[in-house]
Amino acid sequence: MSVNNLKKAPCIAVFGTGSDVGKSIIATALCRLFANQGIRVAPYKAQNMSNNSGVTPEGLEMGRAQIVQAEAAKIPPHVDMNPILLKPTSDIGSQVVLLGKAVENSTASEYHTKKERLFATAGAALDRLRQEYDLIVMEGAGSCAEVNLMPHDIVNFRMAEYADAPVILVADIHRGGVFAQIVGTLSCLEKSYQNQIKGFIVNRFRGDIRLFKDGIRWIEQKTRKKVFGVLPWYNHIQIDPEDSVVIENPQKVFAGNSGVPAVAVIRLPHISNFSDFDPLIALDGLDLFFLEKVQALTTFKAVILPGSKNTCSDLRWINSGGWLEKLADYVANGGHILGICGGYQMMGNFVHDPDGLEGKPGTTPGVELLPVETVLKAPKTTTLTRFYGDSIRGSGYEIHMGQTKRHGGEPLFKVIERNGIACEDSDGCVSADNKIMGTYIHGLFENPTVTRWWLNTIGLPDVETATLEGLEAKDKEYDLLAEHFESYIDVKGLVTTLNL
Repeated sequence: MSVNNLKKAPCIAVFGTGSDVGKSIIATALCRLFANQGIRVAPYKAQNMSNNSGVTPEGLEMGRAQIVQAEAAKIPPHVDMNPILLKPTSDIGSQVVLLGKAVENSTASEYHTKKERLFATAGAALDRLRQEYDLIVMEGAGSCAEVNLMPHDIVNFRMAEYADAPVILVADIHRGGVFAQIVGTLSCLEKSYQNQIKGFIVNRFRGDIRLFKDGIRWIEQKTRKKVFGVLPWYNHIQIDPEDSVVIENPQKVFAGNSGVPAVAVIRLPHISNFSDFDPLIALDGLDLFFLEKVQALTTFKAVILPGSKNTCSDLRWINSGGWLEKLADYVANGGHILGICGGYQMMGNFVHDPDGLEGKPGTTPGVELLPVETVLKAPKTTTLTRFYGDSIRGSGYEIHMGQTKRHGGEPLFKVIERNGIACEDSDGCVSADNKIMGTYIHGLFENPTVTRWWLNTIGLPDVETATLEGLEAKDKEYDLLAEHFESYIDVKGLVTTLNL
């Protein structure tokens, strides 16, 4: 495949029959696959709705899925790869991050009125990528056949049409009804959009793939389009998930039944950056559970309060739903608690929102685990951060609206660099007995030395940690993903069919 001589790089689009069918992971696989072939490939998603975000080298914010895809493509992430990020703050409203900067909070109806201007912004970002790279792997959003949303679409077929991009449609057989997913999606689309879909990938197959040959034949005869392959379910690859769909509706758990020590993460209603915990999930000898339903915490070695896109609302949820008492009991019995970002803010005495950034202006009482107090205010902090503390060094990122002041305790970390600029600052707070900790830094556990230090602190010195850290560790996973993809997908046929 040679695309170096084209003024505008070609694009391919990965769309889905629904949410969480595997679009992001397949786009990631394509990015690594083409990058390994020496092609300068870049990811792109016009509009992403997720509270799982990250920070670019320029100190700007974008969706974590496109950061993952950029890493897979072996290039630095840039906000042109995700020009519009919507971070839900309620059932009907989101913070709008435009080209890496938070610009406003908007309801869904308000946002629809701005779609034409936003489409132009997204299109310009794509044009810049097409001038800089050889190939663009575009990702759609949700189902590409939501007929009520199509008039306002700026991420699926309208953007694919703008880019003249052939479309791969991804369906999830694990959910059941894969034939209806594919045929039903086509039937909801006008003829020109049907023609833009060149073929299908069936994702998350369990069992003997040979038994699905008749299914492939039926799909191809019915649709007159190619099935490029069937991807089996895998458990040996760890890639950051895009959306919190993967941790929806967690049930009560009973830690210790397996004989393995366990850590609990409180599954907040507006949880953000839950990928912070993927390195812990990957550890042998440690169980990690997301808890939503109130339960006793005494059997857990540690409890984590994660990031939140609406700290005040989630804090009220904790205070009124029964978790406050369980956390107090846990601390009284010597438990270890770690708060990250919004979770750190909640651990203080108060969270003040004088400008109503997260709802009505006012003050919300905290859970009073650390002597800190937070004021929510603009501008948003978005930094790549390097830090040290207690004989460890590490790096991570900060994304938070507000500043937290300590009234006691000690800083958890010393900050030595933000966005490439040396500094002398402090972060977080830790209690005198080292059992209660809070920090603004995401990505802590991507540093094996930090993970080792934390596990020692909570009394788990025997749990083995990873040997690789950061991007080096992720590279191994991206290569495994590309190998898995290439083993089951007709890549040559895909490239030929898409005229790449």
